[in-house]
Amino acid sequence: MAPDFRGKIALITGVGRVGQIGHAVARGFGQAGAKLVIADVNAVGLADRTKEFTAQGFDVRASAGDLTSPEAARQAVATATAQFGGLDIVVNVAGGLLNYGSALELTPDKLERELAVNVKTTFYVSQAAIPALRERGGGAIVNFASAAVLKPQGQMAGYMAAKSAVAGLTRALALEFRDAGVRVNAVAPGTMRTADNMAQMKAAGVRWIELEDLVKAVLYLASDDAKGVSGAILPVTGGDV
Repeated sequence: MAPDFRGKIALITGVGRVGQIGHAVARGFGQAGAKLVIADVNAVGLADRTKEFTAQGFDVRASAGDLTSPEAARQAVATATAQFGGLDIVVNVAGGLLNYGSALELTPDKLERELAVNVKTTFYVSQAAIPALRERGGGAIVNFASAAVLKPQGQMAGYMAAKSAVAGLTRALALEFRDAGVRVNAVAPGTMRTADNMAQMKAAGVRWIELEDLVKAVLYLASDDAKGVSGAILPVTGGDV
């Protein structure tokens, strides 16, 4: 049986683009009955997703801003508390692989950006959200690590460093806030069948992970079915680890 999130408020980041992970995750929570706050740096795409989800009958609000800044993260949480009266779930999807190539060619500005979009977004949104989650008696945060953390690959040093930091942050927050009822877990997806990945890797013989399977894993970690699970890094790889 699919989790029931009616009466829950969920903040999902990285929801600006169709066919990508954030889009699928937000739709999954909306279909499960959650009230949605969607956040992204892409204001135009975010407005389009808001229209799309509203047309599907979801109760949704948007917060546009660069989540590598604490101000934008606080604004996203404030949107949830002001519009819906609180916050129960946070899914930190925002991030991604920005640089593929030798570590010797990774310039300081490229490394800083890779770390910022993956680590700073997750940290600042979580930092802003935890007080709101505690006010509701606890809640769930689901972060996005990567299968690359579990099965290292070459040409991805910056990305692996960033996602390894997300995994460590997940465990640290889970320990620090367990007595407040805040559970913090992460998924570690393999190569997802997203619109971007399909365009870039369609001839590469990739073992694809379907978006719907990843969404189910995220919903599980956010649900009461995972009430005893915190600090976990859950592979979603189809066994390819």
